[in-house]
Amino acid sequence: MSDVELAEVESFSLDHTRVLAPYVRLIGVERGPRGDAISNFDVRLVQPNEGEIPTAGLHTIEHTLAALLRTRFDGLIDISPFGCRTGFHLIAWGEPSTETVAAAIKSSLEDLVERVTWEDVPGTEAVSCGNYRDHSLHSAKEWAKRVLDQGISLDAFERSRIA
Repeated sequence: MSDVELAEVESFSLDHTRVLAPYVRLIGVERGPRGDAISNFDVRLVQPNEGEIPTAGLHTIEHTLAALLRTRFDGLIDISPFGCRTGFHLIAWGEPSTETVAAAIKSSLEDLVERVTWEDVPGTEAVSCGNYRDHSLHSAKEWAKRVLDQGISLDAFERSRIA
């Protein structure tokens, strides 16, 4: 083993073989020097090590959720895909409940499946995206439908679908 000092990262100590996706899980809350809270959520859409969302679909889900979620709750800082392509980190100011985040994800995915058209997807041109050619609304809709059909759980280790 090398002598490189590495910080412990919570998501790398999570047993990915025990979780049951799709789910929303609070990873933790960090406090800034003035006491401001920033919450980090694991928004897992696909069962780890059993599947992954293709990059074009994941990219379109990311762009669409970034816009839709900001209309559903205050304080969203960012929603960024995991490198493994099974879901997203959602970072928010304050301490929104897991229920609030899950409900916003669910209603956003419903809009993505039922209402979003190509013209609605933000950041699909060279001036607004660093890889604008790698998008697929068809794939995004198919994966969002799969997640909705399975239901989003509020528990990472037991299935407990939200309404």
